[in-house]
Amino acid sequence: MQPLFAQTLSEQQIPQLKKENVDSVFKFEKLIAGQFTMAEVDILDNIYLFTKDKQLKKLKPNGDSAAVFNDVKQYGNPSYIDVSNPLKILVYYKNFTTVVVLDRFLSFRNSINFRNNNIFSVKAITTSYDNNIWIFDDQDFKLKKIADDGSTMSATNDWRQIFDETPIPTKIIDKDNFVYLYDAEKGFYIFDYYGTFKNNLPFLHWQQIAINNKQIIGFVKDTLYTYALQSLNLKSYQLPTFMQGYISIKAINGKLYLLKKEGLYIYSIL
Repeated sequence: MQPLFAQTLSEQQIPQLKKENVDSVFKFEKLIAGQFTMAEVDILDNIYLFTKDKQLKKLKPNGDSAAVFNDVKQYGNPSYIDVSNPLKILVYYKNFTTVVVLDRFLSFRNSINFRNNNIFSVKAITTSYDNNIWIFDDQDFKLKKIADDGSTMSATNDWRQIFDETPIPTKIIDKDNFVYLYDAEKGFYIFDYYGTFKNNLPFLHWQQIAINNKQIIGFVKDTLYTYALQSLNLKSYQLPTFMQGYISIKAINGKLYLLKKEGLYIYSIL
């Protein structure tokens, strides 16, 4: 059994962290200028940007245009985009409990209205390892796997029967044979693909979470945190002043993507 599941950390066990020297950590690469409302990056370094003109644009790692999806507003403003599988892009509209599925060229594949299958409240979704969709049903308190036709393929036990204080996750990540669900007030809840609960990591108030290279990465205000899943080492990096005041921020594939009002800044993490 891997070190990740050797113990459940308490808040008292989380180490007091020394801030790293940021001058030697972040190196500016380029700016993609423009007015964007949302940014995401996949495991191949492709960049996805929602524009003020209500378009979803996909850019290659060098910044060249790769694809455009124009029908973003069909269900109002999207809540977020999931690009964890570059071949299956999910645009989720929380107010309509509806997800639009796009292919790698941002061409429409299908849409799923979860309400048609009596699922009425969903805050978190992602693609699963077998090309289906994980969701957390906020009314049934279950992690469910959903097929492309909207039917439920599998579900965990009711979380109210598992936990004393029931979390309501707002982020799901499927990575390396485990499903990570995150509630900012209660931390990470980790399950295997059979729906068996494995561990809780009480890292609170993290935002812009990613899992990459066996690390959980997240931000709390102007601090970047990394937690190594095998060594259990937790590190932090204070963001320099000029990076503050961002719209969104993401660290993945050894790079930091900083969305500000004038565009998307890209930095290498050394």
